[in-house]
Amino acid sequence: MAALDWKQVCESQPLGRNLLKNPSPYGLTHKTPPPEVELSEVPPQGPPRFQAEGNYTDWTTRVERLPEDRSGIPQGAVVCCSPQYSWFTLEQRVDLKAEGIWDELLDKSQPDIEIQDWYEESQVHEHIYQLHVKLLTADGQTVISEHHVEPTEDLSNYSHTWKEVSHVFTGYGPGVRYVLFSHRVKNKFLNEFFPTLVTGSSVTVKTTKFK
Repeated sequence: MAALDWKQVCESQPLGRNLLKNPSPYGLTHKTPPPEVELSEVPPQGPPRFQAEGNYTDWTTRVERLPEDRSGIPQGAVVCCSPQYSWFTLEQRVDLKAEGIWDELLDKSQPDIEIQDWYEESQVHEHIYQLHVKLLTADGQTVISEHHVEPTEDLSNYSHTWKEVSHVFTGYGPGVRYVLFSHRVKNKFLNEFFPTLVTGSSVTVKTTKFK
């Protein structure tokens, strides 16, 4: 086993800080209300949009266009336009060792790993957000523990705020070397673009629990 580089550990200060890069790709904070969509007087021309403008540095992103739901449209009815929905995924893998967290700490002490995220209550659909976090072994594929969140929104009353999602991995066992953080949001296009935004994403190895 290679000797631990304590100088690197001290310089990186891996415990108690957010290990995700670029945690707020839209330049927003949950401490202020999410922005309201500004509608144009004349609907913009051009193809539909499927992702919000942002700085996606350090994130792997992908768009999944969803098929049109025509289940509630009577047969023979003429529809001028209908909403187009899409999932937009942002994913980031944290290399715990590269961040300065040593193997013995992860395997023996197994410090708590805290996940936090904030998503916009956009009201575009009853299912607008999903979070999936996996703790992976050194091969980057084998899953030791995982957590999945897929809330259902209440659309009966209008509300437009940030919603917090959090989870703490504890007692997960030896072998964790990576954290795969993946969340996706649902966007809508109906003449205008109606996004669901996220902010304040974090993965933090805590200092409060050691065996």
